Amino acid sequence: MEEPALPNKEHRQRVLKGATIITRITNSDTTCTIRNQQATGAELKVPVETRVPAEFLLYVPVDGIAYRCVMRGRKNDRIGVQFTGTETKPKLHYC
Repeated sequence: MEEPALPNKEHRQRVLKGATIITRITNSDTTCTIRNQQATGAELKVPVETRVPAEFLLYVPVDGIAYRCVMRGRKNDRIGVQFTGTETKPKLHYC
């Protein structure tokens, strides 16, 4: 007997990219690491004590892009985010 097909999930590409979480409210930033990434989102590794708002910009220097993100979940030092758009490198941000 054939097993039922699972929903087609987009493959998450394992990556190891440095990135910066930029918050608009406090105009502050936090360094993080992207652990896996797909077209619609990513998994970030951040220090456990780091406060991350529900929405923020994620600047990825190697991509030269800032992704607008919405947090979809958090467990310890891992944060799942959904990309809602992109922007060019934020002004006054020199990473």
